[in-house]
Amino acid sequence: MLSLRAAALTDIGRVRRQNEDRFLLDADAMLYGVADGVGGLPGGADAAQQTIDEVAGAIHALPAGEEPNLTVIVHHANQSVGALGMKISPTMGIGTTLTFGHAQGGVLKLAHVGDSRCYAWHQGEFRRVTEDHSVENEARLRRAKGEVVYYHEANRNALTRCIGQPTPPEVDLISQPLAVGDRILFCTDGLTRMVPDSELGTMGAKPGPLEEVLRDLVSLAVRRGGPDNVTAVLVEVVGV
Repeated sequence: MLSLRAAALTDIGRVRRQNEDRFLLDADAMLYGVADGVGGLPGGADAAQQTIDEVAGAIHALPAGEEPNLTVIVHHANQSVGALGMKISPTMGIGTTLTFGHAQGGVLKLAHVGDSRCYAWHQGEFRRVTEDHSVENEARLRRAKGEVVYYHEANRNALTRCIGQPTPPEVDLISQPLAVGDRILFCTDGLTRMVPDSELGTMGAKPGPLEEVLRDLVSLAVRRGGPDNVTAVLVEVVGV
């Protein structure tokens, strides 16, 4: 039987006046993830909270044993956040990233929109599971296919997809197998912009309580300037 343990930690950082990150840690539903309200728009915290609530509500509403349609869940969340944005900010809207996973039957099914990330330590190997939906990253992927793509440097980190956009976002769906000893990290860019993958891979695999591992990661990002909110959820597989 699949058995997981998890911990979560969020920090406002040193610059922002409000924490617009939210996290999912629902042990009963085996549901984990993060949402990061889009900076530069009003209502980022509202967008992230609404998204987390919509996802959790949809998973809990499923009949026992039924596999969720993650794309449908994300699109419903997008519609809900869009409607909320019409009330809070009718001229600009509101938005958030969303990266979450639902564990079932020895597999973690992931849905991803935006530039929050998921990493996995699986059977001794560390890798980034998601790809950022940013102008810079999507230009890189298109160039790798032979396309000619230009963008302004000032827009390199701008999102190309988010929850709350006018049309349903394309959702990256990923299946991550789970084995005993594996760890999964969900985190916002407040962590990944300050702590590179090489350090994440080493620090995230450190033995010990998950709370201590997260505390070390988050405090490092804050010590290095903490220009953004920092949020992370760390999951460990203790039985399959």
